[in-house]
Amino acid sequence: QEQLVESGGGLVQAGGSLRLSCVASERTFSNYNMGWFRRAPGKERAFVAAIMLNGGRTFYADSVKGRFTISRDNAKNTVYLQMNSLKPEDTAVYYCAAGRLPRWPETYDYWGQGTQVTVSS
Repeated sequence: QEQLVESGGGLVQAGGSLRLSCVASERTFSNYNMGWFRRAPGKERAFVAAIMLNGGRTFYADSVKGRFTISRDNAKNTVYLQMNSLKPEDTAVYYCAAGRLPRWPETYDYWGQGTQVTVSS
């Protein structure tokens, strides 16, 4: 069972920034596209951002485009989500995942345990 470990969540005021990190095994990182999803209270899991295996293409949900940036460091087997200009509606548990089709959670094979992000107004 592959493991993904997220870190970097926390409490921040609106307008602030956080950077999430997700470490995976070398095997996972070298074979999968990587994505971030989130689940807000009372809502379904939603796509946030994804980055292709070679790091050449990135994808974003419209709600975070221009504020969030996904990147990956293949040497460290780590994917990052830089979140700027945070809004209260960004409050959610954020999950890192490894999979195939960027926007579709059903195609992701491995998931982290999640990290809480809370944005106060």
